[in-house]
Amino acid sequence: MKICVFLSAADLDECYTRPAREFAELLGKGGHTLVWGGSESGLMKVVADGVQESGGRLVGVSVDFLAARARTNADEMVIARDLAERKALLLEKADAVVIMVGGTGTLDEATEILELKKHGKHDKPVVLLNTAGFYDGLRQQFQRMEDEGFLPLPLADLVFFAKDGVGALAYLEEWSGLQ
Repeated sequence: MKICVFLSAADLDECYTRPAREFAELLGKGGHTLVWGGSESGLMKVVADGVQESGGRLVGVSVDFLAARARTNADEMVIARDLAERKALLLEKADAVVIMVGGTGTLDEATEILELKKHGKHDKPVVLLNTAGFYDGLRQQFQRMEDEGFLPLPLADLVFFAKDGVGALAYLEEWSGLQ
């Protein structure tokens, strides 16, 4: 399975890097392909290293103004013109999406992917990997949106919240087995 992972390129605390590395190793050992922002820094590097060292493939989609930070030994690397093209290519190249911890860029990617799914522009599974409760507040906000009628379909049809990488991958593998 080709799994797009949206995540930070920042250097982060071990409470985030350790679970990210464990998830990456699960992907690699499972023979999956990581589709990611292509960066050779921070959490993006941690995940790419883990996937590659565990036998998985790497498909990166960087953007022209970040191309100097792109990983040089990915199996495939595409350089997009801008962030909009990058997001479209990441989604196009993936069978599923996992959203890990990140900042405003990750939040932008997450909300766009969910908005596209809400409007039927894709039917790929989306998992929010809620490492160390990072997305508890967002989950609460999404629940409020559902409860107050802002979502045209149930939250569970838009996104699955996983507390760890094992749960995230189990959900995706179950989904792919149903296809």
